[in-house]
Amino acid sequence: MTDTERGAGAPPRGALRRLYHDAAPPLALIAIVLSTTGVADAARERLARVVSKPKPNAVLKLDRKGKFPARAIPKVASARRADRATRIGGLTAEQLAGECPEIAVDLGSWCLDSSPQPVPNEDAGKNSWFYATESCVAQGGWLPTAAQLVGAVERVKLASTIDDDPLTASIDRDHTDGRRDAREMSSTLITTRAGSSSAGSQGVTEGSTGDPRQGEPNPTPAPADPSPETLQYVTVYDNHDKGGFAGSKPVGQPESFRCAYAKRVGVGGEEEERELSRR
Repeated sequence: MTDTERGAGAPPRGALRRLYHDAAPPLALIAIVLSTTGVADAARERLARVVSKPKPNAVLKLDRKGKFPARAIPKVASARRADRATRIGGLTAEQLAGECPEIAVDLGSWCLDSSPQPVPNEDAGKNSWFYATESCVAQGGWLPTAAQLVGAVERVKLASTIDDDPLTASIDRDHTDGRRDAREMSSTLITTRAGSSSAGSQGVTEGSTGDPRQGEPNPTPAPADPSPETLQYVTVYDNHDKGGFAGSKPVGQPESFRCAYAKRVGVGGEEEERELSRR
């Protein structure tokens, strides 16, 4: 086709070739810039979000990585309750870890009374080793060992000498009845004499007989001795935050004591549990 056939207003064929030739490099450069600046990726990603958006009764398209988009996967009922994921049986992680009684010091996996146990007036003078063990068990705890008391000395104000620091130790500051060094009872027992009888005896009750098949004679009745002077409990004291042993005392004699406890798992609120179950 000649220039005349294309029409008088059409540009010559040579002019079109020169126009395409001159415009090609700038167009290529623009394409490269767009691809390197992430514009093209952003456009593809936006398109993928559009085409992969789940719709009822429609074919779901995969994303550019060949996977279903997260929004297309339905959530189960329990997953919608984020707070339930941090609970077991209605208890939070903090409650499952356990808590100490308000009057006790948290020592990690167990608890210890922050101060000695008060003895009721009607029980004054009765706080022997037996009394202390029964009192602690009645409160859901136990009488601590000497090792536990000494190990807790930097966290608990144990009884101590009158010259110890009152900020870190429990000392006698009552001048009305004199001042004395103090110590605390432990569950650790020792004997001060060799032999099995030094740890106590159940005795022999009147009416006991020997085994006739073995030809044993009847045993001689003997009084019981469940609280001998030779069976004693170890006492400890603060010793200026170093901990120390303060001798021993017979199990039948009184001394101040404190109780130890296992951490107690908290109880979740029943109303809150019912509310969670309705969601």
